Amino acid sequence: MSGTNSNLPTPRILAVANQKGGVGKTTTAINLGTAMAAIGQCVLIIDMDPQGNASTGLGIDHDDRKISTFDVLMDPNIVTQSLLATAVPGLLLMPSTLDLLGVENELANTPDRSFRLKQAIELIKNIQINNGHETKPFDYIIIDCPPSFNLLTINAMAAAQSVLVPVQAEFFALEGLSQLTNSIEEFRKLLNPTLDIMGIVLTMVDDRTKLSKTVAAEVSSVFGDKLYNAVIPRNVKVSEAPSFGQPVLLYDLKAPGSQAYIELAREILQNER
Repeated sequence: MSGTNSNLPTPRILAVANQKGGVGKTTTAINLGTAMAAIGQCVLIIDMDPQGNASTGLGIDHDDRKISTFDVLMDPNIVTQSLLATAVPGLLLMPSTLDLLGVENELANTPDRSFRLKQAIELIKNIQINNGHETKPFDYIIIDCPPSFNLLTINAMAAAQSVLVPVQAEFFALEGLSQLTNSIEEFRKLLNPTLDIMGIVLTMVDDRTKLSKTVAAEVSSVFGDKLYNAVIPRNVKVSEAPSFGQPVLLYDLKAPGSQAYIELAREILQNER
């Protein structure tokens, strides 16, 4: 499972986005990145959320976030200095701090303010990463977006090739999805004509409830094969892991949530081929 489709641009740049909070967006970003690294990919996670939950969930202490995504958006040329190793071979992080809350004001009068992240990624596309087996450029760059649509999300959408959408298996899931689809269409018109929805993953699924099955059927009827077969179950280990500064795959590899993210990573790589 190492290697991606040679016809696709590398690295593949994915924005993990949903304007609705609490759907497992950050959990998906860090655990998908970990699962991809575990099966041979070189991965960078970019934490674009001022709350910095992806950074915390990967065990990066606040004191170690010397150069954050805020600093990179201020000056894309320092991007290589921002990259931090994690406990997972082949998985690097660009950390976040609360400074990101000030991005809108700092860049208000800057003509290229929507493309700062894209400029930074261009500078690191070809740097060589060691994943424990080989040294190569990044295969995937995963951007963890904030739940609101602001300049941070705009930068993510301008830089990404595709959007991965985590959707909680709940009653209003389709309503949120239609709003997100409209927003992505706007981003495509204004910023990034090739942006698309790569796929939708159902999170916090409880197989015992009829609701989860109903939501899955509804999403599938609208989005067809954009809905991944892999689903992320509601699992206490997934919820516990961030408080220990670990992806769930490190916290408990045998947990259903860990296995689900490995399955999702494999399905994404298979589809990309």
